[in-house]
Amino acid sequence: MPGRPSASRRTVLRGAALTPVAGLGLAACSGGGGGAPATPTAPVVLGAESEVAKGGAELYQDQNVVVSRAEDGSLTAFSSICTHAGCAINKLDGTTLVCPCHGSEFDARTGKVLRAPATEPLKALTVEAKNGKIVAGPEA
Repeated sequence: MPGRPSASRRTVLRGAALTPVAGLGLAACSGGGGGAPATPTAPVVLGAESEVAKGGAELYQDQNVVVSRAEDGSLTAFSSICTHAGCAINKLDGTTLVCPCHGSEFDARTGKVLRAPATEPLKALTVEAKNGKIVAGPEA
């Protein structure tokens, strides 16, 4: 059409190159597709039992699990997938899990929400010590 400038080849190529990048932020908030499942679907060995100190917690990012140990030595485990938008939580500050997507915070010992926007607690998992290793699995 006369009077209407057409896009240059450079503009079209630049737009095509940037298009995939725009979707990266959304991928971080989706719970599905590729990578580890949101929660273990079968028992999974996480690490040595000694990795989780009494009163502390350990985040196992590759398996999307957080394990804590009470003062009496008992273990508790939760999925580390945020209940707000399905993001994989990648930060454990003491016993507080911090979601990178929208800042929700959870208590790694109880799974309870400490800071919105999440409103639902983390999903509880089974956990036990077997032969010196921590083994977590789907909810019983």
